[in-house]
Amino acid sequence: MSSEQTPDPASSVAEEAEPRPARVTAAAAIAALEGLALVVGGAWMLVGGLTGHPDDRTSAVTGGITLIVLALLPLLAARGLIRLRGWSRGPAVITQIMALPVAYNMAGADGLAVPAGVVLGVLALTALYLLINPETTLALGIRGPGNARK
Repeated sequence: MSSEQTPDPASSVAEEAEPRPARVTAAAAIAALEGLALVVGGAWMLVGGLTGHPDDRTSAVTGGITLIVLALLPLLAARGLIRLRGWSRGPAVITQIMALPVAYNMAGADGLAVPAGVVLGVLALTALYLLINPETTLALGIRGPGNARK
């Protein structure tokens, strides 16, 4: 049997798989960006707490570790969205809902926190819109209530 007659399993899988919608990719990118920002902020707090002279070293170290651990939620959600896993929409939505009060508080602060809060708020609202879009729901294979058997 020649190689022309033998089907390649990798090519048949690639043909069956539908392309990932741009909305899902954009939502994953926003979640990944938020996760990376949490890692950077946590590392900055942790390093500052360990090497600098913070008012309270324990709070700085604990805050840094907490931010790094919290970064796992949006990073895992972004990975799941890229792979079109239905479970990933929940953590991604939770991340955006948690970001809204943070953005509000940052926008009401002083200095550089104001524009950062506005950007975070816009990103969170954009990601929420992308995540609840019917195209995203369909791409992730999420069925609504009453459609579980269809």
